[in-house]
Amino acid sequence: MLIAPAFAATAVAVPGTTAAQAQPVLPMVVIGLLLMVTFGFIAFEKLHKSLAALLGAVAAVIAALVLGVYGADLGYGAVHEFIAHDMGVIGVIVGTSILVEVVGGSGFFHFLAIRLVKMTGGKPRLLLPAVMVATVGFVTFLTIAPGVLIMSSLVLVITRALDDNPVPYIVAVAIGANSGALMTFASGIPTLMIGTSAGIPYVHFLIVSTPLAIISALLAFGIIHLFYRKRLVATGDPEARRRKVEAFDEWALVKDRRIFIRCAIILLLTTLGFAFAQQLGVGLDFIAICGATAALLFSGFDPEEAIRKVKWPIILFFVGLFVLIGTVGATGLLEVMASQIFAITGTNMLAVLLILVPFVFVTAAIVDNIPVAATMIPVVQTMIAAGLAPEPLWWALIAASNLGGNPTPVGSIGAVIALHALERERGIRIGWGEYMKVGGTVAGLQIVLVIAYLLFYRVFNLFPDL
Repeated sequence: MLIAPAFAATAVAVPGTTAAQAQPVLPMVVIGLLLMVTFGFIAFEKLHKSLAALLGAVAAVIAALVLGVYGADLGYGAVHEFIAHDMGVIGVIVGTSILVEVVGGSGFFHFLAIRLVKMTGGKPRLLLPAVMVATVGFVTFLTIAPGVLIMSSLVLVITRALDDNPVPYIVAVAIGANSGALMTFASGIPTLMIGTSAGIPYVHFLIVSTPLAIISALLAFGIIHLFYRKRLVATGDPEARRRKVEAFDEWALVKDRRIFIRCAIILLLTTLGFAFAQQLGVGLDFIAICGATAALLFSGFDPEEAIRKVKWPIILFFVGLFVLIGTVGATGLLEVMASQIFAITGTNMLAVLLILVPFVFVTAAIVDNIPVAATMIPVVQTMIAAGLAPEPLWWALIAASNLGGNPTPVGSIGAVIALHALERERGIRIGWGEYMKVGGTVAGLQIVLVIAYLLFYRVFNLFPDL
């Protein structure tokens, strides 16, 4: 069934609705167009993504009020409902931002990274997998933005010292980060958003997405190594390189070893808190805020400085995005999108995955994986309400929205940060053509991997029940 624009009096029925619940089309068209324009600004970087999301939200709210989308009961109060629904996501971002800033200031992350690099002896063919492993590890525990910032800075320092080409290592950071974002509930923003909406326990991620993250990272590493193997050649005397690496001081940024140890313990306890939050009866936002509070209390770090480091632009981006997507959802448009998929596939899960996974991969590569995840959450909820099994759908969305950032240099925040650092610090720009040869190949194989992996879990009934 194809939906065509019509007057407000025209209605559309979707699975799970009655004729009385059918939605008028005009609000869908108007607010749907606002969503597309907003995504266009984000994709083509015509406006800062936070400003684009806020502008889209303001325009959508005005249109919704004029067209009566929110209804007489809630009215403008619906906007507060949209934001309140995802306050847990914002709480995790605030808490982890402060925690990462404080722990990073103790020198802990620098210490770990240098130790790992020293194990390679400066050999490029060992250094590349070490960079990939460190990137996945840091993103797992720090989320994608701080993890990529740390690894990009470290890679540029090391490759300059060793006189190596930094491009293969930066690409490994940009692409490996998206696999790291799959590792746990709190590793990536799309993962956190989807996991919160679906009510997926933290431990389930260790069963389902952690193995997939590891396999996808190994696949990505193989492709990156294949494309850049001719550039992974050591320059100069091997013994001199080894001595340079040995001279790296892992303790250089550690000002106080007592604070270093305290921060390591607080980070460990916070990670355990994430794992056992459900059993404790609290949300991940509470655990993140507790970790941030403990870090500030026992580190001597300036609270004003730490709070200034909170990613306020991304929080404003989320506020705008939540309001915009909530308003689009209120028109019934997302239910219509779900009905179109359902009309094509019925309850055939293979057919659903063959449509859903590539669609999310492609749109995430063009727009940015965070707004794509936010848009698709209510679509998946509607498909589940129509009778489809929830587990494959939620895990498909988690995998595709994270790994969908791989094909293009603007598909994920990790790629944007890593490539910008390379251009700023070394004056080297990786063009879309070069990046898409590598990232596009990785993404194409990962689409096949994700579908096969999910079908394997479904056939052998390995998904934990939600």
